[in-house]
Amino acid sequence: MRRERINADALELEERVVQINRVSKVVKGGRRFSFSTVVVVGDGKGHVGVGMGKASEVPEAIRKGTEAAKKNLIRVPLVGSTVPHDVQTKYAATKVMIRPAAPGTGVIAGRGVRPVVEAAGIKDVLSKVYGSNNPVNVVKAAFQALSELSSLSDMARRRDMTPQELLARRSRREPAPAKEETSV
Repeated sequence: MRRERINADALELEERVVQINRVSKVVKGGRRFSFSTVVVVGDGKGHVGVGMGKASEVPEAIRKGTEAAKKNLIRVPLVGSTVPHDVQTKYAATKVMIRPAAPGTGVIAGRGVRPVVEAAGIKDVLSKVYGSNNPVNVVKAAFQALSELSSLSDMARRRDMTPQELLARRSRREPAPAKEETSV
């Protein structure tokens, strides 16, 4: 699927640093330390991006990660304050499952998934991480899962329905109220 290019300058993006890791390279004179970061950017209205940066200083690594995340922006389809459908994806040894939730549920997600879905503006979602819980892989798996979501109108178009018909079919029907019996 071809991804559209999103202009990051037109959006008010908020950045969140998910992880800062000190890494070392062993050379002849000893160890050389540098820092790698994982950064998530999003506008809270359906746009999210993930990037990694590496530099000898922490602020520079964060800046590089933010720039990489801005180049990686995707649009996430939302239905109200949740996702349109279940999605499960695998990245490396990490498997992430994301499910829509009823309004008021909140974000039920772990350390790596939470910043990604919150940056996208998703307020009600259920998620579960299987396999490796390495924060880098979890963030990338969550990002990949959100990129695999299709909007309600796309799903309705594929099924030759209107979005309202599809939404009515998907929503759980509440039981009809019991009729009062009249005594004679």
